[in-house]
Amino acid sequence: MAGGQEVTAWRPRVPGVTEVFHAHFTEYAYPMHVHDAWTLLIVDDGAVRYDLDRHEHGTPLDTVSLLPPHVPHNGSPATPDGFRKRVVYLDASRLGDDLIGPAVDAPDLRDPLLRRRVGQLHSALARPGDELEAESRLALVAERLRGHLRERERERAVRRPQRRDEHELAGRLRELLDARVVDGVVLEEAGRVLHAHPAHLVRAFSAAYGIAPHQYLMSRRVGRARRLLLDGLPPGEVAPVTGFYDQAHLTRHFRKWVGVTPGRYRSSAR
Repeated sequence: MAGGQEVTAWRPRVPGVTEVFHAHFTEYAYPMHVHDAWTLLIVDDGAVRYDLDRHEHGTPLDTVSLLPPHVPHNGSPATPDGFRKRVVYLDASRLGDDLIGPAVDAPDLRDPLLRRRVGQLHSALARPGDELEAESRLALVAERLRGHLRERERERAVRRPQRRDEHELAGRLRELLDARVVDGVVLEEAGRVLHAHPAHLVRAFSAAYGIAPHQYLMSRRVGRARRLLLDGLPPGEVAPVTGFYDQAHLTRHFRKWVGVTPGRYRSSAR
């Protein structure tokens, strides 16, 4: 593929798994974006450098990375030959919103047993008919992840800072954007609803999450488009029901956030 991009994506018949995504990128870099699911990532070749909550992280081969939903992050190759990764996207309810904070603090987990179990989970997810095995392996993986995150939660409880008004305002704007992913929202309207000047809203949101409101909204729309494309819908039908003006609009943003066009992504599905 052009630019050294190889992508395979599918949605297995396993409760709690919204998507499986295998990719090899040599040059492509993800911009800041969000998912509405937990991102469980392992790297088989090379390494990924990424920013999460304004802190730089990396993914050596023995690491399992768990990126929480709704928290902006990016990603780029950390080695000249790029990276090959395997990702399982888990439904947001699988681990719970109360564990998002600990995952932000420590997204990269050095745990050889967990790393091996995640690899076994991917093997099971790739075999149609082995859904029960995949469910069983996912249960063990989720249990071990919760153990790590609960430990982090106990550590951070004593040093949790008090929420500031700016963060609360940003959180309310994010809730508004989440409720209007398809229809969108005009800044002037958001300002009236939240009783804040539009420019102040943009500054507060960008400072709190490291991503502008329009970027956050577009990445949420791309996330919805991914699910519909894996369901088999053509890009032309996906665009209007996910908030994009037309197929060209969808293609431009989808390529930016996923690395391939919607059509190529759909055709890669198993």
